[in-house]
Amino acid sequence: MKSLKKKRRIQVILVAVVALILSTGLIGYAMRDGINFFRSPSEVMANPPGAEEVFRIGGLVEAGTLVRGDGAEIRFAVTDGGASVPVKYVGVLPDLFGEDQGMVGLGRYDGSTFYATEILAKHDESYMPKEVIDALKEQGVYQAPDGS
Repeated sequence: MKSLKKKRRIQVILVAVVALILSTGLIGYAMRDGINFFRSPSEVMANPPGAEEVFRIGGLVEAGTLVRGDGAEIRFAVTDGGASVPVKYVGVLPDLFGEDQGMVGLGRYDGSTFYATEILAKHDESYMPKEVIDALKEQGVYQAPDGS
């Protein structure tokens, strides 16, 4: 009788371990395309990512670089004070997007230009993504808004 209970207990434990391993593997597989790393322009220039890697880049839209092309094509450069990366985006920009404003873009870098598929801009006068603030502080160009 005891050996039957012992076998049953071992079977239950083995099934639970296999289910745990399987569920962990499925979660990892499902998340592989959903994880996007943040990089500053200095990091992109120092260690360029592969052409197929999707990541987020953030910083300030460099003054004098915002150029509207044919249709919905927009070109500009994003900077963190240490480096500048050219960006090309086709689509509608957020209303608050502009030069010398904080932004985060999602897309790919081909070695010379960042091709954005999504552009996010600040939502009020004092907001800037934490990653962008940290990157700007590292470069020594971040200026905190008044009242904070």
